[in-house]
Amino acid sequence: MPILIVEDDFFITEMIRTALAEGGFQSEVVASGEEALPLLQEKHSEYRALVTDINLKGQLSGWDVAKRARELGPDIPVVYMTGAAADEWPSHGVPKSVLLQKPFAPAQIVTAISQLLNQTPPVHE
Repeated sequence: MPILIVEDDFFITEMIRTALAEGGFQSEVVASGEEALPLLQEKHSEYRALVTDINLKGQLSGWDVAKRARELGPDIPVVYMTGAAADEWPSHGVPKSVLLQKPFAPAQIVTAISQLLNQTPPVHE
């Protein structure tokens, strides 16, 4: 099951993808909320977690993407990434999420996802 990454900066995307691969995770990457929502709508049960930048190109923010992901799958772990919007996390972030302040070390993304996955009960299908 892949982790959905929503990030519009190519270099950050590659750093995250590499870190996740080294941590044993598969990932799927999109560059905007507008690209992420149809995927979540179709395949929300196939994603292990959502990693999203908060300030994305387009109309939708990472806050919007995470809220929609949680409407579709209430237990999906969410990791937010931001360089500027950390102070908004308490009011806009979904419960049981993690916020990483940019810049962060690649290992931090793997640790954050692992911690959230360990808190989430297994999905029975």
